[in-house]
Amino acid sequence: MQIFTRKNCVLCGTAANQDVCNPCMTHLPQLPDNHCPICLWPVPTAEICGACLKKPPAFTRTIAALRYTFPIDALIQSFKYQANLAIAPILADLLIKKLTAIETRADVIIPMPLHPIRLRERGFNQAMEISRYISKHMGIMILPDSCSRIKHTLPQTGLPWKDRQKNIHKAFSCKIDLSGKHVAVVDDVMTTGATLNELAKTLHQQGAAEISNWVVARTLSEVHQTGPYAV
Repeated sequence: MQIFTRKNCVLCGTAANQDVCNPCMTHLPQLPDNHCPICLWPVPTAEICGACLKKPPAFTRTIAALRYTFPIDALIQSFKYQANLAIAPILADLLIKKLTAIETRADVIIPMPLHPIRLRERGFNQAMEISRYISKHMGIMILPDSCSRIKHTLPQTGLPWKDRQKNIHKAFSCKIDLSGKHVAVVDDVMTTGATLNELAKTLHQQGAAEISNWVVARTLSEVHQTGPYAV
């Protein structure tokens, strides 16, 4: 006999058999049906967008569970800034649902590194917490200490578009051999893609053959004159 554990939906508070009840799950903010496979920017025909064609990023593709808007933005912010670590597996499950529906499988997972100063301030790396659950569920090795953030940068969200690439330039170090590997970089949110792109450059230098961004949510409300990601 199957026994269901009664919970309360983290979004609406109603009793449910899962963390997000079915009605709330149905109304979560989805990505547009047609989007660039590399950066997820909305396009008319689901082909590679003009910006990625003109200046290809270092990563191969991006997979996101949802759009970064209400209520997912509030859930991520509670997890990230209020240390509500119980939300980590919920966010991971949302991403796992999307990952299990695709054929592309990574060889290893690398969580987006935090600089030691930021890690001490926050007390945990949100990307690492999400990665743990994905690694366990999908049976993919996680490499938590393979890369490090060696440049303590200003938060990207507080900078003008044109300054984001300069801010994150040469921010990462990676010493592990990734020759021929398909690497999945896990992070909570992709905004411009500048940070993910900089890390991807470093991973390529270590021999990575493919780099997939696995993110919980993608910000799509911004519009930038040079394209959907600031690289």
